[in-house]
Amino acid sequence: MVQIPFRHHATAVWRRLRLNEIGPLASLLAVSLFGFGFFRLADEIREGGSFGFDDRLLLALRVPGDLAQPIGPSWLPETMRDITAFGSVFGIVYVTACVVLYLAITARRRAALFVVVAVGGGEILSTGLKLFFHRPRPDLVPHGMETFTASFPSGHAMLSAIAYLTMAILLARVERSRKVKAFVMGLGVVTTLLVGMSRVYLGVHWPSDVLAGWCIGAAWASLCWFVALQLQRQDVVEAPDPPPPA
Repeated sequence: MVQIPFRHHATAVWRRLRLNEIGPLASLLAVSLFGFGFFRLADEIREGGSFGFDDRLLLALRVPGDLAQPIGPSWLPETMRDITAFGSVFGIVYVTACVVLYLAITARRRAALFVVVAVGGGEILSTGLKLFFHRPRPDLVPHGMETFTASFPSGHAMLSAIAYLTMAILLARVERSRKVKAFVMGLGVVTTLLVGMSRVYLGVHWPSDVLAGWCIGAAWASLCWFVALQLQRQDVVEAPDPPPPA
């Protein structure tokens, strides 16, 4: 009889437990928490309420006596406009296309299709929420760039959370190295946070818009994570975790 080393057996048990129990539970918990945060903010906006920290934070990011001038060095506003481009429609489509091509080239075509559906569905949801709430853009300070849609929730914050967190979760599971997994996940979180902060700095969104965008975007990404785990269990979508080394 071939004896299976305890270490390899424990690794296999942990892998099955993570896929079948811990992952789905964690993803549903995240959906609940982030969804609750969004609905609390949305309920206040729907009833015509406002948040005191919106005004205070926008004003704190402007030079006293000259609201057209953001605080910080002269190069910072241009840098913020560069950062905010990562959450634009073109930026999201470009990065998503790169990841989809990578997954397709590495024989994960169904995972690639899943990314397209997840990000595309998030874009539809973002557009629908903006049309529903139709909150005006901030008029407290001059805008640092042109805007064309409603304010709540922040589409840049929401789409960056959806796209970068969803893709980070999938790409992290491709890697064996925990350091690489942590790097990919950290990169997705940091990019999402930077895009949202740039919108407030440029004065094109209320801070509550960005918070709501982060919440609903993270909830959608968590829901996609849960769905992906279920599809991988049924072999509908490729499970990107490689087998453990012999």
